[in-house]
Amino acid sequence: MFKSHKLSTFKIAMVGLKAPLFTLKDSEDKLISLSDFKGKKVVVYFFPKSDTPGCTKEACSLRDSNELYKEKGIVVLGISYDSPESLHAFKTKYHLPFIFLSDSTKKVALEYGAYASIINFFYPKRITFLINEEGIITHILDNINVSTHAEDILKLI
Repeated sequence: MFKSHKLSTFKIAMVGLKAPLFTLKDSEDKLISLSDFKGKKVVVYFFPKSDTPGCTKEACSLRDSNELYKEKGIVVLGISYDSPESLHAFKTKYHLPFIFLSDSTKKVALEYGAYASIINFFYPKRITFLINEEGIITHILDNINVSTHAEDILKLI
């Protein structure tokens, strides 16, 4: 799955450290950078595959809490290995108001540690990073209940 990346060459994101910067294509095929949101609270959530039951439930949970996120000035970025076209279809089908980004090279997932592996087979992991206005990771959620994920994030922010 991952081309010849050496895992040891990547810094893994950790609480208290600066969030690794990235630039990825969004669901509209535009380049979006984490640095575009400097000075804002950002939720970066990695999900395995768009339009699958768990990922849909998680995304719709976030969608249903979108007004609360907006009131608190929180930006939500969803990242998966899916293509921009696939993410666009997912976003449109479920009326998802936040930004979806395509990590088709899996580089950002590696930098954030948003993957799991079994005998040299790497697959996407469901994990969320909460980043403060200074770009510091304040929380990492990796034991996620897709039904309550949006509420769990709000409790921490």
